[in-house]
Amino acid sequence: MTRLVVTRRSSLADVAVVVAAVLRDAGFTAVLTGGACATIYSAGAYQSHDLDFIVRAGGGRRALDTAMADAGFRRDTDRYVHPDTAFFVEFPRGPLSIGDDMEIVPVDVQIGANRILALSPTDACRDRLAAFFHWSDRQSLASAVAIARRHRVRMAAIKRWSEREGHADKFREFREAVSRPPV
Repeated sequence: MTRLVVTRRSSLADVAVVVAAVLRDAGFTAVLTGGACATIYSAGAYQSHDLDFIVRAGGGRRALDTAMADAGFRRDTDRYVHPDTAFFVEFPRGPLSIGDDMEIVPVDVQIGANRILALSPTDACRDRLAAFFHWSDRQSLASAVAIARRHRVRMAAIKRWSEREGHADKFREFREAVSRPPV
């Protein structure tokens, strides 16, 4: 099999594939979350500059440093940087959750001939909505809308979660934005 590498032309999705592969090879179970999922699911309508992976199983910091070094990344304080890309990788402390929901079931996402473990489109949408709900981040709302327009999301599940989070009003704004024709 051809070894995957990060190059100056690597997209965020390409970097996600490389990092997921080196982590998997090193015995880690890690889930891509956050803005990187929004970038992938929105077909670039939203552009993140970092990739957040939540480690669910595997070694400690030293093993993580070694795995990331295998892909050409070096740790710089709390992030991993690579000389050939502006994208950087972070490993936020878990557990994997969206708002108060900790029952997240990651999915395998096919990227070209490769796969990564990531949030589902529904959960990526909820992740962006959490930023909109809690910080009134309009860019996160736009990202959630872009995801929902490009993928089947479980709108009833998003509605129930929004209500549990105390943001039924902001969910209605999201649902209305999804149903409006794109500009």
